[in-house]
Amino acid sequence: MSIKKNKLYFTFILSVIASSICFAQQTEITGTIKDAKTLEPIPFASVFFAGSQIGTTSDVNGKYKLETTNNYSEISVNFVGYSPFLVKIIPNKIQKIDIFLKATSQILNEISVSSKRKHEKYKNKDNPAVELIRHVIANRDANKLGSTASTSYQEYEKVIFYLSNFSNELKKKFFFKKYQFMFQDQDSSKLGGKNILPFYISEKLANHYLKSNPNKDKTIILAEKNIDFSKYLDDTGINAIIQRMYQSIDIYENNIDVMSKQFLSPIANMAPTFYKYYITDTLKNQTPNLIALNFEARNPNDLLFDGILYVTLDGRYAVKKAKLAISKSVNINYVRSLSINLSFDKDSLQHYYLSTSKQNVDFGLFKDSGTGITGERYLTFKNYAFNKSIPDSVFKGDKIETLADASKKKADFWIKNRTDTLTKGQAEIYHNMDTLQSIPSFKRKAEIASVLFTGFKTFKYFEIGPVETFNSFNRTEGMRLRLGGRTTPNFSKSYYLENYYAYGFKDHKLKFYLSGTYSLNHQSIYQFPHHYIKVGFLRDTKVPGEDLFYNQEGSLFLSFRRGINDLRLYNDVYKVEYEREFKNHFSYNLSFTKWTESPTGGLVYNLRQNNNQTTVSQLLTTEIALNLRYAPNEKFYQGKTTRTIIFSTKPVFNFNYTQGIAGLIGGEYTYSKLSFSINKKLQFSQLGRSTMTLKAGAVLGKAPFPLLDIHRGNQTFANLHNSYNLMNFLEFVSDHYVSFKIEHNFNGFFLNKIPLIKALDFREIVSFKGIYGGLSDQNNPSLNPNLIQFPIYKNGISRTYTLNKGPYIEGSVGVDNIFKIFRVDLIKRFTYLNNPQISTIGIRVSTHFGI
Repeated sequence: MSIKKNKLYFTFILSVIASSICFAQQTEITGTIKDAKTLEPIPFASVFFAGSQIGTTSDVNGKYKLETTNNYSEISVNFVGYSPFLVKIIPNKIQKIDIFLKATSQILNEISVSSKRKHEKYKNKDNPAVELIRHVIANRDANKLGSTASTSYQEYEKVIFYLSNFSNELKKKFFFKKYQFMFQDQDSSKLGGKNILPFYISEKLANHYLKSNPNKDKTIILAEKNIDFSKYLDDTGINAIIQRMYQSIDIYENNIDVMSKQFLSPIANMAPTFYKYYITDTLKNQTPNLIALNFEARNPNDLLFDGILYVTLDGRYAVKKAKLAISKSVNINYVRSLSINLSFDKDSLQHYYLSTSKQNVDFGLFKDSGTGITGERYLTFKNYAFNKSIPDSVFKGDKIETLADASKKKADFWIKNRTDTLTKGQAEIYHNMDTLQSIPSFKRKAEIASVLFTGFKTFKYFEIGPVETFNSFNRTEGMRLRLGGRTTPNFSKSYYLENYYAYGFKDHKLKFYLSGTYSLNHQSIYQFPHHYIKVGFLRDTKVPGEDLFYNQEGSLFLSFRRGINDLRLYNDVYKVEYEREFKNHFSYNLSFTKWTESPTGGLVYNLRQNNNQTTVSQLLTTEIALNLRYAPNEKFYQGKTTRTIIFSTKPVFNFNYTQGIAGLIGGEYTYSKLSFSINKKLQFSQLGRSTMTLKAGAVLGKAPFPLLDIHRGNQTFANLHNSYNLMNFLEFVSDHYVSFKIEHNFNGFFLNKIPLIKALDFREIVSFKGIYGGLSDQNNPSLNPNLIQFPIYKNGISRTYTLNKGPYIEGSVGVDNIFKIFRVDLIKRFTYLNNPQISTIGIRVSTHFGI
């Protein structure tokens, strides 16, 4: 036998012997922990090898298992409400030891503690765990950050996303063949599984300042870096979405925002009504002593947590550590699991402050299996200072300020200032993603995804879209084909061109739009903040009452309509506008418009003069307008054509003033139009959230009805949230009005409690819309024959009415989250039920993606 073979053989023999020795030296203890008097099992009792940190807790049935290769001779058992117990064991043996604890009563900082077991009927009365949590709640304001006159600290944030739960078979598929360098291995017991593919990382270092009386706060971002996806997506919007999904967790607030939902904190004022609490352990080896307080949701489908709090017994009843998780039954889309771990440290003033926060979320189309996306957010805090003077100059300007060189920090800066170091695998994400975006096959896949997601196909200097408008139909044009595009910043960072052409196969008319924009801040005109001058010409059709430049009017989905919907206008519109947005989200738009509108289809402009009927072929108007908008702290995802606003409870204000000028470039009428609106969203924790809009408007001066306020109807089968869904097009006209819209999403609060139904994760919605207005005598066609008359049906019945007889009101009840994307509403119209060709009740459908 060769020397090499002898070495291998010898090594094998030694391994077998070593394994045998290790196996022989294993100590394994199993058993059940019970009440010595009642013989009932005791869950969550602590079991340790005496004098060590090797231990476990008993399960819900009181069973435990301990293993070690060390030579311990005793195990210790502890549970609140029982005398501590030591048990002799035989080292290096497998043993079964049932343990019987004797109940006792102990006083811990004036809290009488006795065990409560989950198999007993739970109640709040005379429950020491509930008594303890009420002490925590009573001291909440004193312990929360900001209870001092001033606070400052530094925060380091790290966010990582990766494709997760890859099987080895999927990893080897052709689709991922060229991306093997990106895969990483991790402990299979961790969230996301063994095979992961990291694709995003961001880091941020910021100083935070808080001041009370009056309340002020300021964040100064010192440094930031992240993977750049700007070729395909809105990086700023992606960061805003991440910040909305992974908001900072404050355990001391009544409600905790997680994944755009409000979860009730386990130490909220109303928490004992929604949670069950169990004292499961005392930690006397720490100063101060801690009580482990387990909690669980009474209804696992509600927006509540399960977890454990470690509460100090020093009279402050502060939270030292918190572990939060959600049940798989919680009505939240695409989230398989979610965990939050918070740790608090104590300063010299005995105040507990948050030192680390870790959030982990596993996303997937299916809750139990399949490849998904796992996101992790790590926060570490340092340099806390309390009651130190902070100059007022710190709080000037925007609440969130980013230093000019924040994104230009070098590697040595990050090495020096990171408070949570990057692992080797995390550090490689930056390099791997740069490499990935240079691979041709990835570029092709990303471009396909971009078309599906944005609706535009991008070439170097221009892009074509939006694809959903390429084909549609209506009664006036018949089948309509449209093709358009616009230049990209690669063409010019200052000059932008946009156009489309459309053709109707029934009216045989060519429609088109041409515009040129000059960006005054030399950045994309689709990027916040806007600052540009735009000149455009539009020749196209529209439904009366719709916005002139509503670019989705020609989408295929909205082509399907109910009833008689042949009211349309041909429009020639010249428009010059100047728009300026500020970082505080105040904006204004100044515009000059020359508009020629010609009725077509069932819409005819008639005058009654001297008992003779005269047809008006077109209206000519010249307008100047000012629009003001203020949306404090607004965040959004910037798409190719629209902004998707991220939910915020801050109000949004709009004011518009339009002045029609007769005699200016052919304008035929002088009038003034004013409108003001306020939109406000509210969160109600377990009861969901509401959206409310209040709007008022008026037209001053004498003008024909096409220039008044035509209230937006909807004859499609889609639920259009800014329209009256059972009002016909051009059904109501006013020259003064007040409108309201209230919609409340209960987020499944009631449906989550119905057997079988709750498994579907439906969400109930109710809404009401109403408008109260009228038409003054000077603008009423029936009183002024020299004004254009309201349109009529072929049988002579009027198609258009005033609101002088009372408000128009409609309401709906709906079910949202059907297959996670559909919403279906049953809508009822309550007023003006005798108007012709209307629907008094109907079903409308809408789609959206949301968590």
